[in-house]
Amino acid sequence: MALKKKRKKPSANKKKAVKKKVSKVKVKVKVKVKRPVKKKAVKKALRKKAKENIIGTVTHYFPKVRAGVIKLKAPLAVGDVIKIKGHTTDFTQPVKSMQIDHVALDNAKKGDEIGLLVDSRVRRHDAVYKV
Repeated sequence: MALKKKRKKPSANKKKAVKKKVSKVKVKVKVKVKRPVKKKAVKKALRKKAKENIIGTVTHYFPKVRAGVIKLKAPLAVGDVIKIKGHTTDFTQPVKSMQIDHVALDNAKKGDEIGLLVDSRVRRHDAVYKV
């Protein structure tokens, strides 16, 4: 008896060459549209403008005598109106008296650290603006 050999079936994996249609590609052009100004941009511009008017920063506060020490970045005189602004501080007042080393002054120049009587509590790093 002879064994019969099994015949292999033709494989179905053979791929036939298929012609595909090539479609035309459309190119999209992006056009920049002016959008309304965002709030962040406005706040950034205001901060920049505010830095121009800044005349100093608070370095210390003495609560018993209600005086603040201010490091000046611009000149200041008695009678000028200042605004002190910080995280929890925001008030405006005229400069009534200021001192350097317990000596009263009428004018102070850039770079001086002055003692200033303030109407309300101030904190370190509060900004001082000239109004």
